[in-house]
Order: sequence, then structure tokens, then C-alpha cells
Amino acid sequence: MQDLRVLLIQYDTVWHDPEANRERLTTLIDQAEKTDVIVLPEMFTTGFTMASRTMAEHMDGPTHAWMQEIARETRAAICGSIIIEKAGEYYNRFLWVNPDGLTTTYDKRHLFRMADEHDHFTAGHRNVVIDYKGWKIRPQICYDLLFPVWSRNRIVDGKHEYDLLINVANWPEARVAAWDTLLKARAIENHAYVIGVNRFGQDGNKIEYCGHSGVYDPKGNALAYLAKNLVAYATKLNYAELASYRENFPAQLDADDFELL
Repeated sequence: MQDLRVLLIQYDTVWHDPEANRERLTTLIDQAEKTDVIVLPEMFTTGFTMASRTMAEHMDGPTHAWMQEIARETRAAICGSIIIEKAGEYYNRFLWVNPDGLTTTYDKRHLFRMADEHDHFTAGHRNVVIDYKGWKIRPQICYDLLFPVWSRNRIVDGKHEYDLLINVANWPEARVAAWDTLLKARAIENHAYVIGVNRFGQDGNKIEYCGHSGVYDPKGNALAYLAKNLVAYATKLNYAELASYRENFPAQLDADDFELL
């Protein structure tokens, strides 16, 4: 299994201006080194807004088309979440776009009620595993990180269900200690790499964000950690090291069985 190169992009999202954000991200991606996966934050075209009806796009809209173009030009998968409308429902949707344009989606399961997200969006109901270059990848969005059962890495046919969890977020600075802690915890308890990509700056609601995007190995060690002033960072995930750790520390054999209803 080949190593996986990942590029994290955290930036100060322009409030309610998708075109400006796409232009800014194009410049950042053009300046970055070659990679296999590009990871953007939650609602990377708008900031974390409840203006779902005015800011939503369709799957055939400009941002999905932009992601397909970036993926094709860079020969890398690109992912992040945007607001999508479908049949009168609004979703905080994670889009994973392969270089060939094939797209996998995941709708945020846990809507952040403290910001009334549950009043403006429809919750997703299914977990997703993406197969990319032989890696099994679990997408998540922000508040999902708080719920360990939803993140649980089951053993299916003797193998872990996923190798890498990616959480894209707008996680406020006021609660960033929880963000740092939970990213490590999810890596340790699930025997997987974990990537968390957050924004920085101030949004249209005067909420401050400080980044702290990072990459963690299954022991909880930080392979990358982005301070507020860092915009882009690339690192490499080693599959052989993951497989060796799982073999030498097979805690999954003692895991409790359960079912999600």
C-alpha cells in the first residue's frame, strides 16, 4: 500500500462570498506542493452560516464544478463541506472529489443546536467510507467529532472499517482545547490516522477561530499541527506503520460490540 500525501488548507474564510473563497483557494493550491489529497474546512465557501436558503448551491453548481476542475488539474482528490440544497432540503454536505471527477458525499449527522443548525439544515443518517488509493477514509464534519460512537472503527471481515478519519470544521477558538483533545482521542481509540482541518479568523457573527488543524497517528502523536498564522501544510501518512501498529497492539480484539439505531 502506498503512502498518502495530504495537504491541509486552513484560512480566513470570506463571509458569504463563494467566488472570493474559490479564488483564494485556487491561489493557495497553486502555490502548494504536489499531493494526493487536499483538505479544506467546513463550509469553505461561506463560513459557518445559518443562511442555508440564500447560500445553498446544487450539486451541479459552481463549487462542485470548481472542485472537479482542481482535482483534475492537480491529480489529487479534494474535499471539504459546502451548503447543498436538494428537493427543498438543505444539507451541510462533505464532498470528496476524485481526479476523475467521481464524487462521494456525506451529510453532517450531528447538527450544532447551540447555533440552531438543526433548524436550518437536515441531518444526514448514514456513515460513509471512501476508498482512495487503497486507503479506507471516513469523512466527518465538525460537531460529529464529539460523538465517539459515530466515529467507532468497526472490524468488518477481520479488518478495520477505515484507516483515516477526516474531520472538516469551523471550530471556535473558545472551545479549541476540546478540538485538540478529541482529534487525538479519535485516533487512539480507533487505531487510525486522524486529520482535522479548521479555519481561522473572525466570521460574520464575530466568532473567532484559531486554526489548530492537525494530523495525528494512531498513538495520538501529532504529525502536523498548524498554528493560526499557518495556511497550508503537507505531510505523508505511512500505511505500513499503521498496519504494524494494529498488528502489535490489537486492542480491536477486545472491543465491545454494539449497534447504531
